[in-house]
Amino acid sequence: MRMRTDIEPPRLRMRLRLPGLLVFALQLIAAHGVNAQNAQNAQNAQNTHGTVVVSAQPRAGTVRHLADAVALVARHGVVKVEAGVYREATVVVRQPLTLLGAEGAVLDGEGQRELLVIAADSVTVRGLTFRNTGTSQATDRAALRVVEAAGCLIEHNRFEATLFGIYLQRASNCLVRRNHLRGLTGSQTVTGNGLHSWSSHHVVFEDNVVEGHRDGIYFEFTTAGVARRNVSANSRRYGLHFMFSDSCRYEDNEFRDNESGVAVMYAKAVHITGNRFVRNRGSAAYGLLLKEISDSEIRRNVFLDNSIGLHMEGANRNQVSDNDFVRNGWGVRVLADAQDNMLEGNSFLGNVFDVGTNSRRSYSTFRHNWWDRYRGYDLDHDGVGDVGHAPVRLFALLVEQSPAALVLVRSLLVDLLDVAERVVPTITPAALRDESPLMRAPRALP
Repeated sequence: MRMRTDIEPPRLRMRLRLPGLLVFALQLIAAHGVNAQNAQNAQNAQNTHGTVVVSAQPRAGTVRHLADAVALVARHGVVKVEAGVYREATVVVRQPLTLLGAEGAVLDGEGQRELLVIAADSVTVRGLTFRNTGTSQATDRAALRVVEAAGCLIEHNRFEATLFGIYLQRASNCLVRRNHLRGLTGSQTVTGNGLHSWSSHHVVFEDNVVEGHRDGIYFEFTTAGVARRNVSANSRRYGLHFMFSDSCRYEDNEFRDNESGVAVMYAKAVHITGNRFVRNRGSAAYGLLLKEISDSEIRRNVFLDNSIGLHMEGANRNQVSDNDFVRNGWGVRVLADAQDNMLEGNSFLGNVFDVGTNSRRSYSTFRHNWWDRYRGYDLDHDGVGDVGHAPVRLFALLVEQSPAALVLVRSLLVDLLDVAERVVPTITPAALRDESPLMRAPRALP
């Protein structure tokens, strides 16, 4: 019988199967590794929906850099920043989340860059210190910038030595509250603004303290904005600067010791109520400058110890009511191009000049104001003077023509001019009179 030659010896078959077994074993190991990596990725994915912790002293469960945490956390997650100083490239947030800083958590720009840019809706930033952006002549470098985002909340943060503090750029429905901002040292040419809103709408700045910036609060091309209960002090230019922004409200703020005071320009339907304008002094300083403002309300404000309390230039159809003008250089200056304004229920106490103007004609109306210089009488006891009051002093008109004459303000000559004008009131503007002055101040004065 012929033997089969295609049958392999058993030992040979086993030898040939060994490579196949090795491959199978390697596949098992690889599969286990993939499953382990998938499990880790799943764990990481689960972590991104919770809290990511940033620590200057890395340990298990934390990351070293804020940018890494922002990249890891999922939408609407929380990034906790522990105490420490963090120096890294500008961090950009592109999804909704909360940044929560512990006391002593500092983002430091090393004098070279912006620190945080928010480019997503519904972002909250709380409890961080932003420091040291450095200055720039080429860009409006901000510690915290919100770009084309809505519904953001920025609260309880500190800003130290920053060019611009908080900059809202085409933002909407954002709330900025209870932050403390201190600008760079130096002149207004090397400083930026504390709270800055550009081309935004329905934004609110409230309960912030802003010191030492070029402009403490700046609104430009902003509609339906609100600034309330803020303190803006020691600004290199304006405590509040406001341009081309309609239907905005400024309520219960304090603007004090600012180099040029407050300027509100080129807008309509503005409400300025319950504010304090204090010690804004200088050759070009105003408690409040209204320029090209129309159909607005200035009510229940206090103007105390300013070079000029309220200056109205090209301001038309405004209601100026129930304000207190106390110990200013000029209480109110109403120029000839300010027309159809109503000034009533205001109190004037201790001003060098209660009212100033650059014309012998008046296109605005004064009525029912209280003047500490009024020397009239009230025979029918109705609380209203029986004779009118001319608040523009003859000497005030002379100063308008020759400002250098102001050095004579406390001289006997000026006292004689005042007496002469009361006896023969023929030179001061006849049209600028309060025909129904109040006999008593309508409220307690500061």
